[in-house]
Amino acid sequence: MTGTAPAPFTADVYRARMARAAETAAAAGLAGLLVAPGPDLVWLTGYAPTADTERLTLLVLAPGRDPVLVVPTLEAPDAARAAGASALTLRDWTDGKDPYAVTAGLLDAGGTFGISDNTWALHLLALQKALPGTSYAALTEALPMLRAVKDPAEVELLAAAAAAADAAFEEIRTVRFAGRREREVGADLAELLRRFGHSQVDFTIVGSGPNGANPHHEMGDRVIEHGDMVVLDFGGLKDGYGSDTTRTVHVGEPTDEERRVHDVVRAAQQAGFEAVRPGAACQDVDRAAREVITDAGYGEYFIHRTGHGIGVTTHEPPYMIEGEEQPLVPGMCFSVEPGIYLPGRFGVRIEDIVTVTGDAGRRLNDTTREMVLVD
Repeated sequence: MTGTAPAPFTADVYRARMARAAETAAAAGLAGLLVAPGPDLVWLTGYAPTADTERLTLLVLAPGRDPVLVVPTLEAPDAARAAGASALTLRDWTDGKDPYAVTAGLLDAGGTFGISDNTWALHLLALQKALPGTSYAALTEALPMLRAVKDPAEVELLAAAAAAADAAFEEIRTVRFAGRREREVGADLAELLRRFGHSQVDFTIVGSGPNGANPHHEMGDRVIEHGDMVVLDFGGLKDGYGSDTTRTVHVGEPTDEERRVHDVVRAAQQAGFEAVRPGAACQDVDRAAREVITDAGYGEYFIHRTGHGIGVTTHEPPYMIEGEEQPLVPGMCFSVEPGIYLPGRFGVRIEDIVTVTGDAGRRLNDTTREMVLVD
């Protein structure tokens, strides 16, 4: 399936993104960027070609040169309709011709090129053979912040996706949980995301009782019981931009311990949010949330990073984790999602998407972070 990015961006926006990417690459000492089908190509050009084709499609960006999209001739009409097509040159190739020779003619014979992470090994090896003097670096390592800072239009698309996910939560909290299988509640969540405008559902985690102690539990056939804590983590893409939120609900009245653990996670999530401000390091958000959980005696049960970036994918840089010293910049968008996971018993996680403003942070999710009781 081919298509274009649904977000309402103009050719000038894509032109500016490609120019900035080429300049950023040059500043990082790269000879240029090579971008295969995937989220980077969508973000840079608005073009979303078939993801699983063996035919080479590759955007070539180099400082001081016009951007070129190498594309199979049979897919050139689709590429020409992409929102950013007028900001680049299409160089098509027909079956039976060598697309790597075409691409090699657009590159310097030496130097290191940034290449998108999801480029097929088949294509990378062929490029290395065509240009043995070149080397390649994965984009997430070479330019991890390429898509990290969102413009105001992107932030509002993320806010709209978050609002749709919030609407799904408000609906799901009214359905019956007890006596139903996790996968049935997960199907309800997926349907609600689509009802509220999502074109793609990436995940619907429903972790009930002891399954909630597995942060990435695949919803299954366990029947949800009265007295269960249930972790609900769900998201996907709406108008090309991601949602991702987690709330933990309880079927019936919780125990004192369950309330205490939920309160600790809520306080940790608040502390992580309050740590968001321009100039703070990503790790400061993780430290703030983790300190609350550690001080409460549950440090060993917080087993993942505090957050991840979000944009045209639901997981991307930057990451809120110890050791990540990247400073926060207005326009960055990421999750704040601490959790406590007690093996064999239950888990609690609370997650909001947050954007960095001029002086602090702004939550994009706005459903209650208090414990919600369901039937």
